[in-house]
Amino acid sequence: MSLPRIPAAFFGIVLGVAGLGNSWRAAAAVWPIAPDVGEAISLVGFAIWLVLIVLYAAKWLVAPKEAMAELEHPIQCCFVGLIGVATMLAGLSILPYSRIGAEALALAGFAIALFFLLWRTGLLWRGGRDPASNTPVLYLPTVAGSFVTAIAAGTLGYADWGQLAFGAGFFSWLAVESVLLHRLLMAPELAAPLRPTLGIQIAPPAVGSVAYLSVTTGTPDMLAHAMFGYAILQVLVITRQLPWIMQQPFAASYWAFTFGLTALSTAALRMTARGDTGAIGHLAPVIFVLVNIALALVAIATLWLLIRGKLLPAPVRA
Repeated sequence: MSLPRIPAAFFGIVLGVAGLGNSWRAAAAVWPIAPDVGEAISLVGFAIWLVLIVLYAAKWLVAPKEAMAELEHPIQCCFVGLIGVATMLAGLSILPYSRIGAEALALAGFAIALFFLLWRTGLLWRGGRDPASNTPVLYLPTVAGSFVTAIAAGTLGYADWGQLAFGAGFFSWLAVESVLLHRLLMAPELAAPLRPTLGIQIAPPAVGSVAYLSVTTGTPDMLAHAMFGYAILQVLVITRQLPWIMQQPFAASYWAFTFGLTALSTAALRMTARGDTGAIGHLAPVIFVLVNIALALVAIATLWLLIRGKLLPAPVRA
């Protein structure tokens, strides 16, 4: 029996599940709901990470050429950066049960994310890239890695270090955003298989909001509200584009939507917990319900593909 050769993009599932667990944990701090739900979801996210990390490591042993082709692909390569991000989130998932384990995984995830960020960014700065291959996956090495580092650092009590990571992610987000908007406006339209990656567009402002809240204290300020508002705008634009995006049949790539959506819910709940009772307080329960419905639909569709043996995509070719 051969092991499934999973693509690095599958670590996006960890981001979605762990993000939902964080949202339920934040909800339990605001509303009278059972905290066991958030803990159970977080542990499921940790279990998925553990399975995927073993399978991905095995892929390098049994199919190194295929793994290398993915690493050298202009689009698929960026998903490798999710390994470090998912590892940090896996660490936060077990924080209530093992402080040492959480810190060890957070540090390992940070090291992986930083190494990949420097390696991939160095290649990008050399130029020669086809603008048509620019998609929101460009956020993953720098923006996702930096923002989740800030979240992990702030959660573990190292807010001063987390603020440095937030700055790295914030300004990288602004730079990459301009490149992507230019590509979306001026280059040929995205091919159908690439359109679900637009879901990643929600993540920078939403995850950035959570990162900012993780390294600051007190009532949320204007910047927290501004990033949250921009995240809502991205959700609305993506919603308007759903009929066009869904010309691509459902695949695991649709998990690209989940981390940004769950982060949006978590940010609203954390701002509510810190005294935000205005617009954010009204939006928080609505967003929480809608995000849970969206995650349930994606999870059910994924399990259906898994049962039918159609979850794994075709191998990346050199």
